Amino acid sequence: MPNFSETKTPPDKRLQYETLNSDFQTHRKHKAFKDNLLVIFQDLESKIIAFLKNEFEKFKKILKKENLQSLVKDFNENRCSIKEAALDLTLYFLREMKQNEAADTLEDDLIFIHQLKCSLKKKYKCVFEGIAKQGDSTLLNNIYTDLYITQGCSEQVNTEHEVRQIEVTSRRSESQEIPVDCTNMFETPEQDKEIRTVLTKGVAGIGKSVSVQKFVLDWAEGKENQDISFIFPLPFREMNLKEKETQSLMGLITQFFPETKGLNLTRRNNFKVLFILDGLDECRLPLNFDGNKTWSDVSSQVSLDVLLTNLIKGNLLPSALIWLTTRPAAASKIPPDCIDRVTEIRGFNDAQKEEYFRKRFTDENQAKEIIDHVKKSKSLFIMCHIPVFCWISATVLQNILDERRSNDVRNQTGDVSKTLQESNTEDTPKTLTQMYTHFLRFQIQQSRRKYHGEYTLNISWDEKAIFSLGKLAFHQLERNNLIFYDTDLEACGIDVSKASVYSGMCTQIFKEETGIILGTTFCFVHLSIQEFIAALYAHLFLDIQKQSVFVQDSMKQEKHGTMIDLLKTAVDKALKSETGHLDLFLRFLLGLSLQTNRLLLRGLVTQQDCSDQIKKEIVQYIKQKFEANLSPERSINLFYCLNELNDQTLVKEIQTHLNKGSLSSGDLSPAQWSALAFVLLTSEEEQEEFELQKFKKSDECLIRLSAVIKTSKRALLNDCNLTDKSCSALATVLGSDTNLKELNLNNNNLQDTGVKLLCSGLKNMQCKLEILSLSNCSITEEGYKALATALRSNPSHLIELDLTGNDPGQSGVKQLNDVLQDPDCQLKTLRFLGAAAEEACQYVTGIVGKNPLLLRELNLSEHELGDTRVNQISALLQDKHCKLNTLM
Repeated sequence: MPNFSETKTPPDKRLQYETLNSDFQTHRKHKAFKDNLLVIFQDLESKIIAFLKNEFEKFKKILKKENLQSLVKDFNENRCSIKEAALDLTLYFLREMKQNEAADTLEDDLIFIHQLKCSLKKKYKCVFEGIAKQGDSTLLNNIYTDLYITQGCSEQVNTEHEVRQIEVTSRRSESQEIPVDCTNMFETPEQDKEIRTVLTKGVAGIGKSVSVQKFVLDWAEGKENQDISFIFPLPFREMNLKEKETQSLMGLITQFFPETKGLNLTRRNNFKVLFILDGLDECRLPLNFDGNKTWSDVSSQVSLDVLLTNLIKGNLLPSALIWLTTRPAAASKIPPDCIDRVTEIRGFNDAQKEEYFRKRFTDENQAKEIIDHVKKSKSLFIMCHIPVFCWISATVLQNILDERRSNDVRNQTGDVSKTLQESNTEDTPKTLTQMYTHFLRFQIQQSRRKYHGEYTLNISWDEKAIFSLGKLAFHQLERNNLIFYDTDLEACGIDVSKASVYSGMCTQIFKEETGIILGTTFCFVHLSIQEFIAALYAHLFLDIQKQSVFVQDSMKQEKHGTMIDLLKTAVDKALKSETGHLDLFLRFLLGLSLQTNRLLLRGLVTQQDCSDQIKKEIVQYIKQKFEANLSPERSINLFYCLNELNDQTLVKEIQTHLNKGSLSSGDLSPAQWSALAFVLLTSEEEQEEFELQKFKKSDECLIRLSAVIKTSKRALLNDCNLTDKSCSALATVLGSDTNLKELNLNNNNLQDTGVKLLCSGLKNMQCKLEILSLSNCSITEEGYKALATALRSNPSHLIELDLTGNDPGQSGVKQLNDVLQDPDCQLKTLRFLGAAAEEACQYVTGIVGKNPLLLRELNLSEHELGDTRVNQISALLQDKHCKLNTLM
């Protein structure tokens, strides 16, 4: 019997068998796969379709702006490759379907806008108390308080020094102004007016950049202005570093906001973009609006100056909104025709100043004491209009109180109830110079305690560091620069690598800021601090170099400069400055010349050459300057200078005259006229009414006191022998930012020439005069025509007009008649005598008939109307729309 177990298959046969078996298995699996493929793809299709339907539904809601913030946030938080693939697929087919706008909107909302908002939210959610590098961050939303913002006028650019503007602003009544909500910067009551470019003015430290920060944060958090697609804040202080480079607009945006790389701003017509150009006053570009070429390509490179001027003018990305912020003196860099709206940040009003101090101090008695002290000095209280100055005052006065209490405890006197008013004049600041000197001392003490553990009352000054910092402050002040760069510091002997040492030494005086994209800048916390340090440098330079800072670069060097030469030169230079940029510097310079103030700086400045004789000489020199017929602004600053020198002789002289009531008959010198204006402007009581007869009935008196009229609500100038000479000054007042609501010029020989001058102010849109009395002013046909033109230009402000006793003639009546028929005209009281009876009645029937909602009072008492005209007027009075309630 054969043994089958031992039988072996030949090798070639075995290989053939294994191959056949493998083929069979493969065939069987392939058949199974083919049999299941339909089921697999049916399941796959259902899953993909369900996923895409879900994503499509989200995309559709995003395009419809339904629950936009939540959906975009969810998409980005749960973003993965498959979601991105769904978006890519959707975008691809939308564009294949020629639905480019939907594709662009979807891409922008899900990618660019969300990423930009996240970046801006992270950057703007915190503010830093103190220096950005060393201070503690605080959430902006926890501490932000709305600032008072008003609508301004683009026709006038204020070039005065900021402190002078604050002095005028602090006397304004808020009821006279149009408030603006920061969140609605591009919206106005006039729905037909399109706002593209807004210029917001405000002095240094008033809150411009914080307002911008709040605006951007609210947008990034989805709270406000969600109709805006993109907001790009571009600070000038960082753009300055790119002034010599060429770049495209898209390239500039990408440098500041890398997350927008790939964005195409021009692909959608309904794209709403806002560029915030913050800190125009810090701009070092020429901004040559007239000379730069026209540029409209967002992708091609050009100089930054050409880029910005064309962006502002609207040649480049004309649909974009532009918001510029600036100090007032720099507003003139932008042509008025490029600006659609001007707003102004006013800072704190008087009530808010007190509120600030009460919030700042938990001790109610301490807050009241500090408020009382600040209010006793008019110049200090005025400066508290700036939030930064409130902080300086609070810092200094609280430190004085704390040190006094500590000393009392150490001396075991128990006299902790002594107030600021009862303390020595040396250690309680009553002038600006004293306040800033104390502030400098306190900040140096703080840094010594923090970095060196020194707790002595005597200060160890770093003379070299302060000298270098002062040199920077002075030379940049001369150039009107507030922001400094590496080269500026190096030119003053400051090692840039050690710049943080300076900011540490002076804590809240000098600070270093690092831009996210473009590098490091330096600045003083506030312009007034720069001016104080610059004035201190002038004294240090005189001590060390024995020369005046004003002649150090001159070919003719003084071998031995003197204090009096320095002070006199500074007075002259300040008076020659058109912008007043040396006004506050001069106050500090003069204040630091007093021995009492120099004692606070013992160890830093010398005590020599500061005799009473120098004070007497410079006081006399300043008084002589009043003889040059200075402008009210320059005169007032000189009085503040005298205040820093503790000289009140002129003011007391005028106050004596006022108390005796002897001003109306006496002839005053130019210095006394200036003193009179100063006393009236700085009085504790608001100037409700100005009556010229109390002083002197003359054009000269009116012109010299025009600054006082500007701050008054009512000006009674009747029966004062005024001529057309006064009308030019009054026109300037009417066309400015003034409180004036009522102007009485009755019984003055103004004639047509005077009325024409007056009308140049009346037609200014800044003018808000409500009551104008021109009775018996020798006005004829030409004067009436001028009034008609003025009312046509600015019809909405005047509600009462008295023209009795003038002779307008038939043509003059017709001119006024045509204007008053305008529905925009708000005139409600008209006193109109002197015309012929027939002309007057034609006038009355025309006005009341065509605009029955207009007049409330009409005086025709001296006219012989006749039965026919009386019947006509009676019929008009029966009109249900007629509001006339007084007829004489």
